[in-house]
Amino acid sequence: MEFTSFLRFFFLLLLGVILVGGSWFSNNKGGDPLGLDCSLNKPWCTSKNRIQAKSDLVLDTLKEPKPVDHLTETPHHPLDPLTLQEINKVRTILSSYPPFTTSFPAIHSVSLDEPDKSVVRSWNKGLPLPPRKASVIAYLNGQSNLLIVDLESSQVTSHDINQGSGYPALTFADMAAATKAPLTNPEFMEIIAGRGVQLSDLTCAPLSTGWYGEKEEGRRVVKVQCFSNEGTVNYYMRPIEGLTVTVDVDTREILRISHTGVGIPIPTATDTDYRYSAQNKAEEMMKPLNPISMEQPKGPSFSVENGHMVKWANWEFHLKADPRAGVIISQAVVQDSVTGQPRSVMYKGFPSELFVPYMDPADSWYFKTYMDAGEYGLGLTAMSLVPLNDCPRHAHYMDGVFATPDGKPDVQSNMVCVFERYAGDISWRHSETPISGMEIREARPKVTLVVRTAASVGNYDYIVDWEFQTDGLIRVKVGLSGMLMVKGTPFRNINQVGEVERNAMTGTLVSENVIGVVHDHFITFYLDMDIDGTDNSFVKVNLEKELTSPGESPRKSYMKVRRDVAQTEKEAQVKLKLYDPAEFHVVNHGKRSRLGNPSGYKVVPGGTAASLLDHIDPAQIRASFTNNQIWVTPYNKSEQWAGGLLVWQSQGEDTLGVWSERDRPIDNKDIVLWYTLGFHHIPCQEDFPIMPTVLSSFDLKPVNFFEKNPILRASPNVEKDLPFCRASAST
Repeated sequence: MEFTSFLRFFFLLLLGVILVGGSWFSNNKGGDPLGLDCSLNKPWCTSKNRIQAKSDLVLDTLKEPKPVDHLTETPHHPLDPLTLQEINKVRTILSSYPPFTTSFPAIHSVSLDEPDKSVVRSWNKGLPLPPRKASVIAYLNGQSNLLIVDLESSQVTSHDINQGSGYPALTFADMAAATKAPLTNPEFMEIIAGRGVQLSDLTCAPLSTGWYGEKEEGRRVVKVQCFSNEGTVNYYMRPIEGLTVTVDVDTREILRISHTGVGIPIPTATDTDYRYSAQNKAEEMMKPLNPISMEQPKGPSFSVENGHMVKWANWEFHLKADPRAGVIISQAVVQDSVTGQPRSVMYKGFPSELFVPYMDPADSWYFKTYMDAGEYGLGLTAMSLVPLNDCPRHAHYMDGVFATPDGKPDVQSNMVCVFERYAGDISWRHSETPISGMEIREARPKVTLVVRTAASVGNYDYIVDWEFQTDGLIRVKVGLSGMLMVKGTPFRNINQVGEVERNAMTGTLVSENVIGVVHDHFITFYLDMDIDGTDNSFVKVNLEKELTSPGESPRKSYMKVRRDVAQTEKEAQVKLKLYDPAEFHVVNHGKRSRLGNPSGYKVVPGGTAASLLDHIDPAQIRASFTNNQIWVTPYNKSEQWAGGLLVWQSQGEDTLGVWSERDRPIDNKDIVLWYTLGFHHIPCQEDFPIMPTVLSSFDLKPVNFFEKNPILRASPNVEKDLPFCRASAST
């Protein structure tokens, strides 16, 4: 019997991966079903500019951009990702490499081995590219192989065997095979039958195990847990509670079966299907919204050159998809508002790790302390974005070209989008009151540029936005959606739960027989800030209460500012405190404004959360990078992944928390800022059967970087420049 539901949350990944495909969706493909597209010059679509002869507004259908041909694509920038041809070449080189000629290894990662930072910074368009190299992580005979492949010489120039703990993220083939393994085990089959589930209705998932001692040392293992998909596509809401199978990935051996869920019913499929087609329209209680869209009659204001260089307003940066980070922003520069010269802001930024611990100590839950970037890959799990829903009209779509376990390239189409956003926000404004005698009303609209990707890591969807603003601000936003990870329970109503049992519950009853378990999400970002160059410093700008002297003032207290320049890593470690406020600046003391202030940017925390786990908890040891919200380290090319290079079953000896214990000098150095955005999630009924998106963000904001307001000269919107679209009364 075919196992119809193995690895559901990675199965969709393959559907989203095509070998060669266009990286753009047509803006008008298939027409406009509601007939509201102004660009098609419908009779009811009117605009003042059609009457005023002075206007040069173009309302003709915009030309579709030329799709990317991955078969002929070539790199144009030192940081461009490996092309399809280059990944094929890596495979060819490894196939003839002596250690792999008799047995080709499983390829877990192939990515660009980026040139040294100094080389990239000194490179200019028109110069030859630095030598192209690939970084490869391969697994063979129980060993993790770390290789550097020189594509010009066709040689393996470096080959190390990992001597520490941890394994690379498992491949799809590894996890699929491990998930099938229990089907040949009589004890497992008997349990499934006893729980009343047919094999054809079984969906199982391979879960990372963390590290909790030496019992499973020396083996690559997964914890397999299963669900019933009978009557629903949302099998996450129908767990077979208490059943956990520990599988050796390499031997497919069943190491342990834990079954503690006897007597716990499998929740019903009622109202679990979240698809639009499954909703009962007759019972719809919310009045439908009319279609809404931001129209761009002249087309977008940004351009994407050579596939990866984004130019918009006063910004320019390099953009690429990455199998682990999802998306990487590099060499972000902003144009000076006075001189017009480009100025460096950030050399490289990306999500480095995502830690998701669940707060239940039971045997079938304690190990659920996921490292989603290092264990699954935010890029590998990012499937094609949905036009008009994930991304608006006129968005530019970018593919990811990654390696499969056999070393061949695959194209994940449309996994990144770039678009302009206008939500009616105000960039700046002021109106004078009548008492001044001046009739002034000045306002400017805020239009921003967004780079978006969305990773579907099992039940959860993570939407990551990099939003660039014309005033120099970069906003990094994370959205959480998808399905809760739920626990089966005998209880159908909270009134059935006694006080003692209620206090012992590790979550909220979100539906009959379904508990949403309390958990956290921590997303740690790597931010290599280069403010006007590489020699930067980290400054804590402390806000402190000052008491006035007797008779000095009617005031009894006020607030003063004290600036402390961090000399070493430990001095820069920050735990955010509401009643110990501060600002956190990265400055260049060698670049000063006309008033003598050092050029800088500050990280502006948004709503965030801190881990409450004990520092000696095995999960927190591995995730020690969440012990602080802010870290600063000296730049080191090998220190990019906060949870370590090899995360699966790692013991936490190669993490940001460990590196920073060296307490290296950081003043007036090339430094990296690390910021952790956190969420505490206490589930509620509104999260069932699928969660409305929860958002949080932080800002990178200029501080004394510009001589004055950089958008003072921004022009206001005027009616004649904007189309006016509406449906006729007959429609």
